[in-house]
Amino acid sequence: MVYRVGLLGLGTVGTGVVQILQRPGHFLLQAVDIGAVGVRSLNKPREVQIPPERLTTDLERIVSDPEIDVVIELMGGLEPARSLILKAIDHGKQVITANKAVIARHGAEIFQAAAQAKVSVLLEAAVAGGIPILQPLQQSLRANQIRAVWGIINGTTNFILSQMTQEDSSFEEALAVAQARGYAEADPSADVEGWDAADKIAILASLAFGVPVQREAIPCEGIRDISATDIRYAREWGFTFKLLAIAQRSPLAASSASPSQLDIRVHPTLLPLTHPLASINGVENAVLVQGDPLGQVVLSGPGAGRGPTASAVVGDLLTLIAHLQTGAQAPNPLLGFSPLLTFPVGDAEQPGLKAGIPLAELEAEFYVRVLAQDQPGVIGAIGTCFGNHRVSLESITQKECHREQAEIVILTHTVREADCQQAIAEIRQLPQVAGIPGLFRVLR
Repeated sequence: MVYRVGLLGLGTVGTGVVQILQRPGHFLLQAVDIGAVGVRSLNKPREVQIPPERLTTDLERIVSDPEIDVVIELMGGLEPARSLILKAIDHGKQVITANKAVIARHGAEIFQAAAQAKVSVLLEAAVAGGIPILQPLQQSLRANQIRAVWGIINGTTNFILSQMTQEDSSFEEALAVAQARGYAEADPSADVEGWDAADKIAILASLAFGVPVQREAIPCEGIRDISATDIRYAREWGFTFKLLAIAQRSPLAASSASPSQLDIRVHPTLLPLTHPLASINGVENAVLVQGDPLGQVVLSGPGAGRGPTASAVVGDLLTLIAHLQTGAQAPNPLLGFSPLLTFPVGDAEQPGLKAGIPLAELEAEFYVRVLAQDQPGVIGAIGTCFGNHRVSLESITQKECHREQAEIVILTHTVREADCQQAIAEIRQLPQVAGIPGLFRVLR
């Protein structure tokens, strides 16, 4: 049997998918025919050869075409991607997508529609590019009780931080290099503000802990405030900066977890240079999974780009075709997204469904950089403010002086975030303090 594929989008990833499908390869790919390709312009020069009659700007015709068996959505964005995916499902199509944003926000609606229509929705390419992580969580690691998932899952920010670390660049200089090399968009907000990583950790957390995770409830901080100075001081103390996406059980949730018991967040983090994720540099991605009885496993590799993402898309296609060729009438339950099948579509206010313990209740070590007048008693006054709020200090050091202002760098012990923030608010009010340009969490 030949399976006809309808492709929505022929950009960077779509072109990579077509290149794989058109070359001699896996025997299952011999059963694939590219039936239609949806594009914005019919006359644009392309790197792949598609028969003109199979190119169309009418994407709705592809998802409703009775001769199309599998729809591969590679457009990105929320709309019209969401509507086209739902329409494809309504017409009985199997769906493969690389769209983390639409799954993170509308996954419940999509997977409930797929379950009702008895079709599959596969999305390995939506998280960490070419790194296989979703299927391992669904299958190979399923016997484990997952304790934590930590990820460097945005290649743009990882490249920027690596550039700042290795070249002593400013954020603006490193961003310009990332844009020149095609790693960052003209508007890099989704990457550098952490929104892209939050989309991905929402998906990973849903799978890892078997609960619906609401994307909008994930605390998210970006990397714009990291300076070359902070990176230099962190390195002196044996740390490196990474934008970390975290999903882990609360210490109070010993054997089970609901969204209200999960610690889910995205923010810049100082990691010890000995940490398994500290050596992930450039545009590489990595996901660390901590489970019982497994222990710790790290999956790393290319997290974005044409080749890695296309590899994951076609891998999903091969998995899907192998299942369909068995003659099974129902989707493979090991490829489903069961946590989202109990999520009430359109009802975001039900108790217990919002993700994450509030940041104020969490504990961490903190790196703080204070600009203050270079005069006696300043360090003592800062230390008193921390003491007033039960914040214990591991180190407080005066580093450099600039025009009668001193840089004072502090590393706390593990403290409650709310206590640290209250101390910081008090320090800001000290007449000797000009500002606090650096405040970041430290995780070991």
